[in-house]
This record gives sequence, structure tokens and C-alpha cells, in this order.
Amino acid sequence: MVRIRHTDENPHEASEINVTPFIDVMLVLLVIFMVTAPLTTVNVPVDLPSSAEKPTPRPDDPVFLTVKADHGLALGEDDITTDGLAGALDGATKGNKDERIFLRADKTVDYGTLMGVMDKLRAAGYLKVALVTLQGQEEGSVAGTTPVLPPGNASPTSGAAP
Repeated sequence: MVRIRHTDENPHEASEINVTPFIDVMLVLLVIFMVTAPLTTVNVPVDLPSSAEKPTPRPDDPVFLTVKADHGLALGEDDITTDGLAGALDGATKGNKDERIFLRADKTVDYGTLMGVMDKLRAAGYLKVALVTLQGQEEGSVAGTTPVLPPGNASPTSGAAP
């Protein structure tokens, strides 16, 4: 038996890819990412950890600037005013603007106050600022004291060295 093939019997296959659904999906994903990306970076609560890194060597005569809990300033052991900060720093550093200033702040000092002091340091020309933290201690514990335990715990989970 001899078969005769007719070209009309085979269905024609489309040789082009339909990209319309692909473009639609990409546009929907683009809109989703454009809407959600700003939401992931705004108002993120931050609990900054304490540093466990080995501290850098301390200079022979460091200049410590302290922001106290009442938002007062102290340069070394002497209380100073915010307006007198530049003059006091010039006296303590002997006019050397490249000397590193070690900035210490009480835990209760808010971020805005700390940034205000850092702005005053920058305006006075002191750009090398080191933030001082307690090394090797859990946050919330003070050297020589025992951390407050939640009810039901008999001993601290990790003790701070006295």
C-alpha cells in the first residue's frame, strides 16, 4: 500500500516563543520589589551588640570625652560645657587635630545627643573618633556584679568575670 502525503495533514508548529506571559510576570515582580524594598529599610529596630573584638592598643596619653547620663560632657575628669568643647580639646591635644578622641557615653544617652557631640567634634576639626565599649562582657552586666536573672533561673547562663 502506497501512502501519499499531503502537506495539509500536518499541523503547523509555531517557531516563535510567546514572550508576553514572561514580560507580564517580570512586570508584576518588578512592582512587588519596588513596593517592598523601601519597607525593609525603614524603621528597623536595632539592638546593637557589644564588641568582643580584641581592643586596639591604648595610646600613652589618651583623650577621653565622656557624655554623661545627664547629657553633660567631661573631658578626662573635668566637666566642660558644649560651647567650650573646642577650646578644651585644643588644650588637651595641644592643637593636634589628628589625635584620636576616645568618646564614651552612658547607655541611657540617646542617639541624637551622641550624634550632636560627634557633630561638635567634627566642627572643631577632630575627625578621628573612637567609640569606647566594655570588652568581653555581656550587655547588661557590670564588672563585679551579677546580672539580674529572670524568674525560674538558678544560675546565669554565661557569667561575667568579676
